[in-house]
Amino acid sequence: MVNSLFDLSGKFALLTGSSRGIGKHLAHGLAEAGATVIINGMNPDTVDATVKEFRDEGLHAVGKAFDVTDSTAVNNAIADIESTVGPIDILVNNAGIQRRTPLLECDDATWEEVMTTNLASVFKVSRAVARHMVERKQGKIINTCSIQSELGRPTIAPYAASKGGVKMLTKNMCAEWAPHNIQVNGLGPGYFATELTAALVEDAEFSSWLCKRTPAGRWGDVEELIGGAVFLSAPASNFVNGHILYVDGGMSAVV
Repeated sequence: MVNSLFDLSGKFALLTGSSRGIGKHLAHGLAEAGATVIINGMNPDTVDATVKEFRDEGLHAVGKAFDVTDSTAVNNAIADIESTVGPIDILVNNAGIQRRTPLLECDDATWEEVMTTNLASVFKVSRAVARHMVERKQGKIINTCSIQSELGRPTIAPYAASKGGVKMLTKNMCAEWAPHNIQVNGLGPGYFATELTAALVEDAEFSSWLCKRTPAGRWGDVEELIGGAVFLSAPASNFVNGHILYVDGGMSAVV
């Protein structure tokens, strides 16, 4: 009984920005739980390499490279996946970027790039996928939020604003789509050692501050995000909706 609550066998899961980084780890976890994962990224070669890596491990994976910020590309890609791969049961909106700059020095192009990639893409991809989920009366959508959905820091205002927007978009998706048996939740990582945080990991002063600020006393390991992603994708979370699951070592719980 318990195992079946976390079994994703026979499910198709699209993860944006999953050819590398956190998205790749999440895709690997969903594939290990039985799902056929659809790997997405901007670079077809990187997407193909990730698919090959997964298949070599005996996991079910296909690739679909498209620009998540382009509505036409998104709509065409989703239609193609639905008709040639399978019904998208699970969507993980993971694509995102970070641009660090003091707010007074942030130009319009930087602001718009972060908002378009981190927030608008969640709306565009979810809208395209949810149309099919509504027809089928079932589906799981997971939006990658962040500890910055709750907390701000100097030099990351565009990122924090975009992730705060993703949090509220998640709640509004729940409000509209929950009646159609679609669960929409957020996964909010704290500070994890990734490509986006490499400069901070290497900054001894920042790492020292982080470990003191986080009750768990350390950086997170990306593997520790997989359990939350599987839970929010699986039957175990069928009555969880509009929730943001923070995986942050306790950072958001303390002053």
